Amino acid sequence: MSSDRPIRRIAINTGGGDAPGLNAVIRAATLAALHNGWEVLGIRRGYMGILEREVDGEPGVIPLTAHAVRGITHLGGTILGTTTRGNPFGLEVRQPDGTWGTMDRSGEIVGRFREMEIDALVAIGGDGSLNIAHALHEKGLPVIGVPKTIDNDLRATDVTFGFATAVEVATDAIGRLHSTAEAHQRVMVVQLMGRHTGWIALESGVAGGADVILVPEVPYSIELIAEKVRERDASGRRFSIVVVAEGARPRGGEPSYADPTGRYGGIADRIAAELAEATGKETRSMVLGHMQRGGSPIASDRNLALRFGAAAVRCIQEGALGTMVALQGQSIRAVPLKEAVGDIKRIEPDNDMIITARQLGISFGD
Repeated sequence: MSSDRPIRRIAINTGGGDAPGLNAVIRAATLAALHNGWEVLGIRRGYMGILEREVDGEPGVIPLTAHAVRGITHLGGTILGTTTRGNPFGLEVRQPDGTWGTMDRSGEIVGRFREMEIDALVAIGGDGSLNIAHALHEKGLPVIGVPKTIDNDLRATDVTFGFATAVEVATDAIGRLHSTAEAHQRVMVVQLMGRHTGWIALESGVAGGADVILVPEVPYSIELIAEKVRERDASGRRFSIVVVAEGARPRGGEPSYADPTGRYGGIADRIAAELAEATGKETRSMVLGHMQRGGSPIASDRNLALRFGAAAVRCIQEGALGTMVALQGQSIRAVPLKEAVGDIKRIEPDNDMIITARQLGISFGD
């Protein structure tokens, strides 16, 4: 990890929720690094592999060779595994009295990187994972971030890989609901991912022909949604499709939570019940859930992920550590990690897709 010697060995990890395209990043970064004559290591399940040395009965750190990354570009998930509970600054540990607490093991990670003479880490993750990567960089770990989230909510990059695939999956599901909704003259409420931003709901809702789209950025009124349903009934269109991001909330209210921990969930059921009462129509809800994360990435996500992986290696070559690769316009650029994780990208009221949707007669419940 010394800056006064040539790069010899790098590591790659994936953290947070999975997204279509993770394996493409791993492949591109590995092949680009091997092309430079570097050794490449893969850390399994976020940072757990370097902390525990063995994860799920397998080595925590594995060599990434050309053979190891062969034929993985099209695969969903990640060959390195991931976790949403791997924050090394606050890992859950069982206390002597049997209760659970947290422990800061970030210093151990920096120490292990030094022991293993790893010169840089390519950290692939979303906002939470990249905040961890930035904090580790502040403690002396050379890091290059690669943005990953199907929510497309990182402000520093125009788009994140996995988003286009999630929109494609959601659009297909919405399209398939039209025929069954029309046949039964029902209201169908489809819940999509998007806790703090509604990019997936917005783009798939417009593409899929939704009648109502609810996003966290636009608080809704159930009466205005019911009014839209009644208008469609009056015009002879006796079914409606409502697309809702999981973090959507009513005016003056809070989002729906699945449990006391603050995990989002249940908004589709809530809206379906309220619409059934307000309109008297048969209403059904559907949660698309992790289907949006799974499966093979579409071509645009594969190519973006490959570009990000190769660009991360270029950043290491050029000494641009403590940065994140980002798509800005047609180019991949390195932006400081501190800026990259400072704010999330929300849908603005004057967003062209919002304006287009309103012109098409789509209601946002406002």
